[in-house]
Amino acid sequence: MIGLFNDCFPPIMDGVSLTTQNYAYWLHQKTHNVCVVTPKSPEAKDEGEYPVYRYSSIPIPMRKPYRLGFPRIDWPFHERINRLSFELVHAHCPFSSGALAMQIACTQKVPIVATFHSKYRADFERAISSKLLVDILMKKVIRFYEAADEVWIPQAAVEETLREYGYKGKVEVVDNGNDFVVGDSFPALRTRKREQLGLRRHELMLLFVGQHIWEKNLDFLLHALSLVKDLPFKMFFVGSGYASEELKRMAATLSLSDKVVFVGSIIQRDALKEYYAAADLFLFPSLYDNAPLVVREAAAMHTPSVLIKGSTSAEIVSDSYNGFLSENTVDDFAARLRTLFAAPQLIKQAGEQAATSIVRSWEDVAGEVYDRYTSLMNRTVKK
Repeated sequence: MIGLFNDCFPPIMDGVSLTTQNYAYWLHQKTHNVCVVTPKSPEAKDEGEYPVYRYSSIPIPMRKPYRLGFPRIDWPFHERINRLSFELVHAHCPFSSGALAMQIACTQKVPIVATFHSKYRADFERAISSKLLVDILMKKVIRFYEAADEVWIPQAAVEETLREYGYKGKVEVVDNGNDFVVGDSFPALRTRKREQLGLRRHELMLLFVGQHIWEKNLDFLLHALSLVKDLPFKMFFVGSGYASEELKRMAATLSLSDKVVFVGSIIQRDALKEYYAAADLFLFPSLYDNAPLVVREAAAMHTPSVLIKGSTSAEIVSDSYNGFLSENTVDDFAARLRTLFAAPQLIKQAGEQAATSIVRSWEDVAGEVYDRYTSLMNRTVKK
């Protein structure tokens, strides 16, 4: 059995959750021998082709819908999980699920892969005022990765963050994938969705998809939009998070209420695909994210992104080729948008290049992942 461990899984949706789900689905197609281990969620309906083993959890304050898991005290869960014989475990998070994966790897003497997805120090610093405590927690995180047989990162630029945290070991780059495909019906889909959203012919649709949290630089984005509100556009924010209500109030204060629409969370992938298809530009000014899936999802639907130059997220984008880059100032981001509004053909060309240069299918990624798993299992002997 190959075990995929993460601290969240659908219906809780973020990039790492979606990555774990796609690993599970495509590896199941190849092996029929994969499971997911994750905290319980009240809305969960695990009806997939592969088993999902969930352990006790409670809500995390100020981080709805995320859960804090307690696998050690969930004895019925332990009875189920201890019956499984693992060949390899893959931890997508260093916390409760990762600790459990490490324990199983040591007990059953099987290899463990650990993927570094997120900027954990930023998360700790937002919630904890003590720098000493943050340093202690980060040392614990790094010890976790140092104990893994292989450490994976989703794109090369992420290595810099991991090194800044103190990790000195080897890393392997394993790309993230995408599950959106542009078919023959794409033009009709785009036209239909734009009509549903009430967009006028020459009105540009701008889009953000992700958690509504300050770490994503969304106040920066709203202030940039306020500088171009004379232009014909509608901005759609898809997602939810602790900052949602404050963002709505900020949009109103900046006189953007007639320009900005807060859609809320969209769980259904086909429904989300329609928003990407209808959009002209995907705006993602985050300095917090490592390798956001949303940029690849937008690219798959021929929607180029506008990102901050030098950010980890921007590594896969070449300015004016398959996306657009801005300096990290509100004025420059707004000026970049104003320039792009006057260059619709450039936007279209960048979207086409993004679709061919950034996008890789999850099926293809899973094939590489399985080959890497097999190689690691063949050469690793736990003592």
